[in-house]
Amino acid sequence: MKCFVFGAGEFYGMPYAPDEKDYIIAADGGYEYVKQCNLTADYVIGDFDSLGFVPEHDNVEVHPVMKDDTDMFMAVKKGMELGYKEFVIYGGLGGRTDHSISNIQTAAYLAKEGCVCYLIGSDMVITVISGSISFEKGYEGKLSVFAHGDNAYGVNINGLLYEVSDYIMENTKPIGVSNEFTGKEASVSVEKGMLQIMWEINTHMKLPCITNVKVTKEIK
Repeated sequence: MKCFVFGAGEFYGMPYAPDEKDYIIAADGGYEYVKQCNLTADYVIGDFDSLGFVPEHDNVEVHPVMKDDTDMFMAVKKGMELGYKEFVIYGGLGGRTDHSISNIQTAAYLAKEGCVCYLIGSDMVITVISGSISFEKGYEGKLSVFAHGDNAYGVNINGLLYEVSDYIMENTKPIGVSNEFTGKEASVSVEKGMLQIMWEINTHMKLPCITNVKVTKEIK
């Protein structure tokens, strides 16, 4: 089961739809996107400065505008509190650049906690991993890999045009940009640290499988 979170960023359509078993959280202006998709939110949370009003809903949580956490961050923490480990996020990219970066950091928070996150953009999906990601046969297009935060150690890339084994990926060298799928099964993994990975949306394919390991200590 997945937790689908709709934020107030740009919405580019819904290539991956929730099923009956999935949970839907609307974060502030994401409430309108939920309605556009003819879906019903299970939970609504935020300060509602983007939406402009507090929705009438059985499960609505209102917060002040002046707060530490973003609406998106509160939404994913609510999902975690409810026991969800896999998050698909719409409206988390585009629009304000600072919000896009904050949502990538939210993806990193989820990875650090051993959870999985897919940020769906206009033409690409972004995630952060602390373990491994696997793509089935048939994926097409570009995939890029970057060290997230500090350097990433023990990086393995298999089944893509450019492969590496036990590689140290530095956070100041964008060597991982514009790799390519080859039609074969492909995987990326990291032993120590985190990787930010983004790939072109393949609407005819399932989302890749991610296994993240909870980070119990800071990387030095």
